[in-house]
Amino acid sequence: MGLRLHFPEQSDVRRRMGLIRFSAAVGAAALLLTGCSFADEALFPSLSGESSAPAQTSATPASTAESGAPAFNTGSFEPEGVTPGSPTGTFVGQKVQELRGDLERLQSSIANQNAQLQDLRARAVQNANVYHSTVGAIAAKLQVGTTPGNPVLVQQWNTAQTQLEQVSADLAQMNSLSNDVASNAALSSYVLEATRASFGISGAVDEDHRQLAILEDEVNRTTVLIDRLLSELTEDVARQTNYLGQERSNLTTLALGVSNGELYGTSLGARAYVAPVAPASEPGAGLASGRPLVVIRFDRQNVQYEQALYDAVSRALERRPNAAFDLVAVTPGGGTPAEVALNSNSARRNAESVLRTLTNMGLPPDRVSLAATTSPTATTTEVHLYVR
Repeated sequence: MGLRLHFPEQSDVRRRMGLIRFSAAVGAAALLLTGCSFADEALFPSLSGESSAPAQTSATPASTAESGAPAFNTGSFEPEGVTPGSPTGTFVGQKVQELRGDLERLQSSIANQNAQLQDLRARAVQNANVYHSTVGAIAAKLQVGTTPGNPVLVQQWNTAQTQLEQVSADLAQMNSLSNDVASNAALSSYVLEATRASFGISGAVDEDHRQLAILEDEVNRTTVLIDRLLSELTEDVARQTNYLGQERSNLTTLALGVSNGELYGTSLGARAYVAPVAPASEPGAGLASGRPLVVIRFDRQNVQYEQALYDAVSRALERRPNAAFDLVAVTPGGGTPAEVALNSNSARRNAESVLRTLTNMGLPPDRVSLAATTSPTATTTEVHLYVR
């Protein structure tokens, strides 16, 4: 998909820049290594390869294990049972016996479904705890630093992924159980309506109506019990679904940490929807000012930019949870036409690599737009990130 970004003409340098559209090929290619710097030194650290000091991490990144197992409701739904009755020999009496049998089967099904729910809750918590134990071990090793692509951590990450799929299987069973409970809710409504309709059948004796009244009360209580069971189960499924989505995103971010041998933190996608903790402003950031939030200079090899990039975007999202970003590939304007063409291709590949990094960190791709430009002042290919 080709995306174009318009740059306001705010300075002589920006007026000389020629904007170019390009397509962002987001794939699974390996990340390029770079050096980077931040425009606002008072807010964010610097990783410039020139005069600025290397970025230092002052706060410990949040571990993906901090979220813990998903929360479930605690209700238990045991039917009270059905009051037995004696045959009266009337047609209505036979109808009461049939309805009483329907209610007994319905309550037996509810008891089984309640047992399934309690078992699924316990199993889901157990599987989630095992998963977080594995993730915590990975995070602890990354916290102190390790080699990129450490095979031990790769194996542990694969194990964590398998364990998370067990949690996903628990969710699938909860969804199936929810459908079964919904069917029982429809059946209970039918039994209740049939019980009430039986009061209008002629040929009944007083004992028939006495037993019908008892049966109606018990069907009513059973219907309420089913409604509560279905309500809690629906809430459990919703929470489990949100939990799984977040943990899958966190696991993707953790994979990037394992690949680079350092811990970043929770997925940027989670940070994008929390309430602001500071005024929504980033001094000096934004295309209108012409001052990027992050400048990544490809002036040398093997310079790790991922942690500093994560910190910058994370803090920006803390202040502006709904922020979007503009990623601009900058090509030096000097040199022969052939050199400019080669540098342009290199800058675009670098921008795509940075985009992949942001996506792996959990930032939704639709919140980042891409563009390309040339700059007569740039001495090497660069990637600029702006907040908007």
